[in-house]
Amino acid sequence: MLSSPRSGARPRTSDEGPHRQLNQRATPGLWGTLVARVFDLDGVEEGVSQVSPPSSRAVFFVDLTDEHAPETSLAPGQRLEPAHLHGVQDTSVHLVLPRERGQDLVGLRWAEPHQHADFGTEFMIYGPRDAGELKVVISVIEESLAFAREGAP
Repeated sequence: MLSSPRSGARPRTSDEGPHRQLNQRATPGLWGTLVARVFDLDGVEEGVSQVSPPSSRAVFFVDLTDEHAPETSLAPGQRLEPAHLHGVQDTSVHLVLPRERGQDLVGLRWAEPHQHADFGTEFMIYGPRDAGELKVVISVIEESLAFAREGAP
């Protein structure tokens, strides 16, 4: 489990919706690799986000559509959406994580709380700046998927 801090200062993010990353974005090629690797994970499929701008890509489960608990989805009461990847003009990821784990990632400068969080489980993960950060971001997305699949305690 990730415990190393993200190097450098945090990126700037928007103060008003939609919540987006304004600098330190992934290059288009790195962002494309992120998208490809996420949708190559077992048991997920790409869809249209129910809560994010059209340029975002929702991460849905192939075999699970209903949430175990509302705090495990970015779209409570709709199809289970544990994460969505923002477009190439942003490159950040919104996802759900257990509160404590999300706060750990905030402290390590990998994340910040979502501006419109309802449950304290919604976070923005910053877009990767290099191949090492890409691995980290994918591992955090995998944590989010596990949290959504298992349900909140």
